[in-house]
Amino acid sequence: MKLTVARIGRAHGLKGEVTVEVRTDIPEERLVPGEAYETEPATAGPLTIAHVRTQAGRWYLRFDEISTREQADAARGTELVIDGDESDEDDAWYVHELVGLTVERPSGERVGEVVDLLSMPAQDLLVVTQPSGRRAMIPFVDEFVVEVDLETQRVVVTPPYGLLDGESPEETGETRA
Repeated sequence: MKLTVARIGRAHGLKGEVTVEVRTDIPEERLVPGEAYETEPATAGPLTIAHVRTQAGRWYLRFDEISTREQADAARGTELVIDGDESDEDDAWYVHELVGLTVERPSGERVGEVVDLLSMPAQDLLVVTQPSGRRAMIPFVDEFVVEVDLETQRVVVTPPYGLLDGESPEETGETRA
């Protein structure tokens, strides 16, 4: 199975440097000069890392195969992938294991479907598309994501008030005094 290590973002500068959205817990081990990656879509690669730098928590890469801003712009959205196995750690999941799971409250009320997991500096965010089509970002912490059950294909959440549709005073019909 293919696992995403990083997704190429915006071009940075004129010589092919790009930002990347890191999708691994160990970027300092995986994103190193000389490392070659298959890509998704496969037509974009393979790509070999030529240079790595970080600044203000953001990762910047240059590849041997990308030397102009135009090439960097064309690579935007390309994923760097590796062959990997299912996670064998307790309370650890790959993004592909979470995407598509039904999101429910403890009562069983369906509140949406997982569409992504964003790695942020403070904590990961579970991205949920609600029945209305709007997306909610729920901090992936024990207090708000109380259960992930891959067997039943569901995630049980208790997000803070106001994150989901129907929870603002305007949507619930509540009035303030």
